Amino acid sequence: MTPDLTTIVELRGTTPVLAAGGAAIGLLFGFFAQRSRFCLRAAVIDVWRGRFGERLGVWLLAFATAVVAVQALTLAGWLDVSGARQMSNRGSLSGALLGGALFGIGMVMTRGCASRLLILSANGNLRALLSGLVFAVTAQAALGGALEPWRTAVASWWLVDGGSARNLLARLGLDSGAGLAFGLLWLAGGIWFSLRAGNRIWLWVGGIGTGLAVALAWWFTHAVSVASFDPVAVNGLTFSGPSAQWLMRVLHSPAPAFDFDAAMLPAVFAGSALGALVRREFRIEGFHNGLTMLRYIAGAVAMGFGSVLAGGCAVGAGMTGGAIFSLTAWLALVGMWLGGGLMDRLLPEAPASAGPASSPR
Repeated sequence: MTPDLTTIVELRGTTPVLAAGGAAIGLLFGFFAQRSRFCLRAAVIDVWRGRFGERLGVWLLAFATAVVAVQALTLAGWLDVSGARQMSNRGSLSGALLGGALFGIGMVMTRGCASRLLILSANGNLRALLSGLVFAVTAQAALGGALEPWRTAVASWWLVDGGSARNLLARLGLDSGAGLAFGLLWLAGGIWFSLRAGNRIWLWVGGIGTGLAVALAWWFTHAVSVASFDPVAVNGLTFSGPSAQWLMRVLHSPAPAFDFDAAMLPAVFAGSALGALVRREFRIEGFHNGLTMLRYIAGAVAMGFGSVLAGGCAVGAGMTGGAIFSLTAWLALVGMWLGGGLMDRLLPEAPASAGPASSPR
């Protein structure tokens, strides 16, 4: 007889089970995101430049799949996100919008969002690796370091209570059925853009797989919280907090517990490396000049501070929070699209593609 999750948690312990799930889901996300060239920055640039092609199609497929899966799980009674921090805690509308805009500006300057930098680092991109390290340092500084007072000040300008006030569907008088319908509508849009662009099969599979990994993270942490006698936070995929956590893991002793987030981050790296090796896309790339390096560093600082201020990165707020219709997550996503579009106007030479063939310069 196959043991259920409650039995596994009792036998192995809550933290090891969370770590194992985080590793498995991170591996799937990394592989699918690498194969599909999933990238919010590329989708934003395509839209602002009037090119509604495959990169927008991939992002919409991933985002819509996450929404559809999360709302379907909620309707079926297999997922309850009311206790997730994106819903239950007091949030900042000013932080979400301004932080999202800063993140969008930074992701254009670094040629990739936080998750994309990790994906590219595993493919041999040293520019992305340096940007990711600066991103992690800045995120930690904003969480509990020198930048924390600035973050707290901006976040206090416009607050929103937790609960139904932070639930976008509830504020509109809607339920998960409407959320599922919205997701299906966006999924149809992603399919249409993908068909028009003639997306290759792996872009379809990878985009949908990326979205499913986001939904799977929500379901798994909720399932463990139900099965465990210990308190377990219901959360999804995000990269700002885990990046800062890994920085402290390396620099501080004793290290934080090896939980879902701690296992997820290196697994994403491994999944992306696997995808690159399968397709022979691994190659070492560096900076062309000092000015380019300065731009990447500045962009990584903007992303690191912006992601913590907004309550998440392009995946943590944009997809994970967006899939549960968190009001602050949607505001952060709007800010990312606006900030990214503005910075693209200031850097008109930035290429739209984020794939290995034309990776960040």
